[in-house]
Amino acid sequence: MNRESKPIPEAIAQLQRQLEQFRSAHRLRTKLPEAIWLSAVELARQHGVNSVAYPLRLDYAGLKRRLGGPSGIRRRKSKQAFVELVAAAPSQPEECVIELESSGGSKMRIQWKTTGAPDWTSLLRAWRDAE
Repeated sequence: MNRESKPIPEAIAQLQRQLEQFRSAHRLRTKLPEAIWLSAVELARQHGVNSVAYPLRLDYAGLKRRLGGPSGIRRRKSKQAFVELVAAAPSQPEECVIELESSGGSKMRIQWKTTGAPDWTSLLRAWRDAE
């Protein structure tokens, strides 16, 4: 079935007549009244964007945009949930080796077993203060 043989629903045909009257009374490219757009959006909700835009000679993208806008159909927002990811603690402590050398030539080597990250800032500050 092509577009021309498909019957136009009466509500769309009625809006089509209103549009023809408006277009015959106004210059080409005159902005359509908001009431006509609202009627077209409502019909597009019921019959689909193309089924309304084509017979009414409306801008498909414009009608679709209005349909998705604040007064149109809102897309379902996905529910966002907080997900906490907790890393499992290592079963065995890991060995950590830290070697520091100052510009003056002093050296320090620290070796220990730990399950967490060392406090690097405090460690460096204590070493600098000791020099």
